[in-house]
Amino acid sequence: MTDPKPRRLNPMATIMFGSRWLQLPLYLGLIVAQGVYVFQFWTELVHLVEAAFGNQEALQLLIKSVGYKADADVNKLNETIIMLAVLALIDVVMISNLLIMVIVGGYETFVSRLHLEGHPDQPEWLDHVNASVLKVKLATAIIGISSIHLLKTFINVQNLEEKTLMWQTAIHLAFLLSALAIALTDRLLSHPPQKSERH
Repeated sequence: MTDPKPRRLNPMATIMFGSRWLQLPLYLGLIVAQGVYVFQFWTELVHLVEAAFGNQEALQLLIKSVGYKADADVNKLNETIIMLAVLALIDVVMISNLLIMVIVGGYETFVSRLHLEGHPDQPEWLDHVNASVLKVKLATAIIGISSIHLLKTFINVQNLEEKTLMWQTAIHLAFLLSALAIALTDRLLSHPPQKSERH
C-alpha cells in the first residue's frame, strides 16, 4: 500500500515551513569550522612531535599556545607542557564532537531528514534525537569541554591568578547547574507527574 500523498500547504504555510532551509548555510558554515579545527589539531600535534625531537622553535610555539610560563627559559619538553598540550588536543576533539552533534542533530531536527536508517555508521543517538534530547546532549558536551579547560587550569595553576581560577571554577559550576536544570525540565515535560487517583 502506497503512502498517502501529502496534503498541499497554502502559500503562507509553504513560505513559513520552507524558511527552515535558511539554516542550511549555517550548518555548512559549521562544517567549514570543523575543517578549521582539524587543521588546528594537526598543527598542534606536529608541534608536539617536533618539540619531542628537540625542535626549539616548535617547543616555543607549543609553550605559547598552551599558556605555559616558567621562571627560567624552557629548552625541552617537561611533563606539564606535555599534559597541557595533550589536554588542548582533547579539547579540540571534544569541540569537534560538539560540532558534529549540532550539525547532524540540528539538521535532522530542524531542517530535513537525513534518511540514515540502516546505515552502518548511523550514530546511535540519532535514532531518538529531538530538540529536548539535543539540548541535554549539548549541555553535557559543554560540561565535558569546561572540565578539560578547568583541568588545564589546575595543571597550570602556578601561572594563573587566583581570581582567574575562581572565575573558571564558578563558570564550570554554572554550566553544571544549567545542564542539571535542563535535564530535570526535560524529564518533567516528558513524564508529567500523574495525579493520584482517589478510591
